[in-house]
Amino acid sequence: MHIQSNDSFKTKGSLKSGDRDYTIFNLQKISHPNIRRLPVSLKVLLENLLRHEDGLHVTAEDIQAFLNLDKATFTREISFFPARVLMQDFTGVPAVVDLAAMRDAMASLQGDPKKINPLVPVDLVIDHSVMVDSFGTPQAFDENVKMEFQRNHERYVFLKWGQKAFQNFKVVPPGTGICHQVNLEYLGKTVWTKEVDSGSYAFPDTLVGTDSHTTMINGLSVLGWGVGGIEAEAVMLGQPLSMLVPEVIGFKIEGKLSEGVTATDLVLVITQMLRKKGVVGKFVEFYGHGLASMSLADRATIANMAPEYGATCGFFPVDDETLKYLRLSGRDSATVALVEKYAKETGLWRSEESEKHYLYQDTLSLDLSQVEPALAGPKRPQDRVVLKKAAQDFNQQLVSGFQILAEKTSKDSSAVSVDGSNYSLGHGDVVIAAITSCTNTSNPSVMIGAGLVAKKAVEKGLKVKPWVKTSLAPGSQVVTDYLEKSGVQKYLDQIGFNLVGYGCTTCIGNSGPLPQPIANAVERGNLVVASVLSGNRNFEGRINPHVKANYLASPMLVVAHALAGSMQIDITKDSLGKGADGNDVYLKDIWPSTLEIQELVNKTVETKMFDSRYGNVFDGTEDWKKIETTTSQTYSWDESTYIKNPPYFKGMQKQPGSMSNIKSARILAVLGDSITTDHISPAGSIKKDSPAGRYLIGKGVDPVDFNSYGARRGNDEVMVRGTFANIRIKNEMLHGVEGGLTKDSSGEVVSIYDAAMKYQKENTPLVVVAGKEYGTGSSRDWAAKGTRLLGVKAVIAESFERIHRSNLIGMGVLPLQFHSGVDRKSLKIDGTETIDLVGIEEGMQAQQDLKLVITNKDGHKHEIKVRSRIDTAVELEYYKNGGILHYVLRKLM
Repeated sequence: MHIQSNDSFKTKGSLKSGDRDYTIFNLQKISHPNIRRLPVSLKVLLENLLRHEDGLHVTAEDIQAFLNLDKATFTREISFFPARVLMQDFTGVPAVVDLAAMRDAMASLQGDPKKINPLVPVDLVIDHSVMVDSFGTPQAFDENVKMEFQRNHERYVFLKWGQKAFQNFKVVPPGTGICHQVNLEYLGKTVWTKEVDSGSYAFPDTLVGTDSHTTMINGLSVLGWGVGGIEAEAVMLGQPLSMLVPEVIGFKIEGKLSEGVTATDLVLVITQMLRKKGVVGKFVEFYGHGLASMSLADRATIANMAPEYGATCGFFPVDDETLKYLRLSGRDSATVALVEKYAKETGLWRSEESEKHYLYQDTLSLDLSQVEPALAGPKRPQDRVVLKKAAQDFNQQLVSGFQILAEKTSKDSSAVSVDGSNYSLGHGDVVIAAITSCTNTSNPSVMIGAGLVAKKAVEKGLKVKPWVKTSLAPGSQVVTDYLEKSGVQKYLDQIGFNLVGYGCTTCIGNSGPLPQPIANAVERGNLVVASVLSGNRNFEGRINPHVKANYLASPMLVVAHALAGSMQIDITKDSLGKGADGNDVYLKDIWPSTLEIQELVNKTVETKMFDSRYGNVFDGTEDWKKIETTTSQTYSWDESTYIKNPPYFKGMQKQPGSMSNIKSARILAVLGDSITTDHISPAGSIKKDSPAGRYLIGKGVDPVDFNSYGARRGNDEVMVRGTFANIRIKNEMLHGVEGGLTKDSSGEVVSIYDAAMKYQKENTPLVVVAGKEYGTGSSRDWAAKGTRLLGVKAVIAESFERIHRSNLIGMGVLPLQFHSGVDRKSLKIDGTETIDLVGIEEGMQAQQDLKLVITNKDGHKHEIKVRSRIDTAVELEYYKNGGILHYVLRKLM
């Protein structure tokens, strides 16, 4: 990494920590009065600008404008150079595929393939591939890992090749943990150091990640957020991230949580409050007296769910709690000492006195004592429902949301017998209860709490209902250590929460199939059954194809709902079941006190656990070590249904062509509000009668070996066929129909993929029309890549989620936004129209209005203005080049 600064503001200085001397850029040396008004998260960005002031990417004018803190500041484009990149394998595999394809393209353009190489450290953690096939037995972990390696052998061979072929690229093998928890417990340093020719530098640890929950690390005062794999690849290759100076919303925390309330309950309140506020594209910074009583694990839980509340990140500044966690998790004493000294020296240390001066664009406050136990669902993370009203709300959702007749909502009236059992299944029965996801498994208080709930349930003689698929998938092996040492793992095992793997599992859609008799009963009765998971995402069609209602909850409430077995039971007052003595057992009988949990956490979570587990974090299991691969600079693309050379660079020239208007485009889909990246590019199971399923069968793959869309993201043929293929997506061109279908130009109902291929043969460009919050959810680059490969030239929506908008531009797709008061409904768009977009080839600028001409099938024309959501000059360059990778490749030439 090259550090060069013109140092126009004379902030370069030295810092001695221990026996080491570091060069730093000290904000405290700036005499500008606004320095003390900058929230800490903006100070981190300012330091980044000071360190990279080269007159090209960062100018003195950029820094001065940043310091002015006026209206113009927040419309200013800046360049951000993250210190490192974090990946998980679902997004990491296609990113490495792209790098390998760029090496091929570089060679074909007579360039040096070795120039395609990460210039900043990259860590890829394989955490998205393990599925819950086996559960509820002591053998579940071994069986799931065995299947994981069988299914993903080709992907793992490829990643091992990448580990050898690319510099600055490390792979954390499968079975280690979830990337964000590994980042929190091991990779993150809060203050980063770098040896360069001129000596040692110290500066804030910053990163971008190819997963939206990268934001978790902000709990450790590391500024970072999720970007698309496409943007991350550019950062790896030395390009800055182009962004507008973000507004910062201050969130004041006061008071303490009440007895029985968890960090999960807290984050669901915060998510609901900030979604309602509207913080998309903004930083949220937490401050206030209440932080003093908040553990770092609780902060990480809140920071983790920034994508759910819509913010770029949720940042917690450095304080004593940061240092305490760094020590606990095994960071060496020199690192901890440097973090304290650097933060205090440069003005990054949190103090209530400093907070009084910070200029936030807006503020919210929350008294922690007002937080109640809650769930979120049944379809979105921000749809919080307090626990005592959950059963009532679910019954209302059955009628209003799932269109079940009121007289058919009860379990008795909807009961379907389950083959080979003595019980029946009805609406609201919980068929999946999963302790999963980095959000909560990183938090010892809720994990130990879940273990204590299990212990008390076993002691009372309670059992999990027989229709519930239970699973425990911690985010790191350290969790297993403290669950076992505390003595609660054996009780979790006794009620079916056996270890199934270290990875995202159910939260990413890898819940595995329901037992066949359960699945059959759900299908026969068209039942609305439920999952309860300690995750962060519960979008339609994500968790399991048979489960329509999905609820986010703390690990403790996951266990409680597994015992109750139904969302129709008010677990705050109804019996969870009969105990061994024949008496009813209630939630209050098995719920541990806050003190009981904390005492057990203090007694069992130890530094040596972190030291032991992370001492050989890159080594992997024997299965990983056995995988053989080549050491060539370019990849030999073998015949594989997992890894394939993508077509992005086919026919690429050394110079970009000219931009052109879009003429006589057809509409591929008309979509509603809150279309997620899961809707656009599902990560879950592949149906055998889908275009992707038919492709795989044609390649000789048995349906039992399909794996998931997420696992096959290294194969563009599978992924383009899976674009808009979510089983729950609703194309408004087909009223009331679910699934990836559309009408082609003749009016015939066909799959979206088949229609797109027909249009491609006719050289007909395509557009997609949508509502508000288009592209919410995971930072899924294939949602943009698949859109591009289908032949879509533009997406016209009422608003875009931040990452997906960037990804579309990164793939050369134009995001356009309707002006306020105009939408697909007011325009009466039904999908039969043709579309012209004028103003692109006439020297389009960032954020420019373009002319949209809609021609109805009767020939009537209607013209409106739409705004280009290419927001910055750098993004415009990406679009001109046909995408960010083409831009970088040409630049490296």
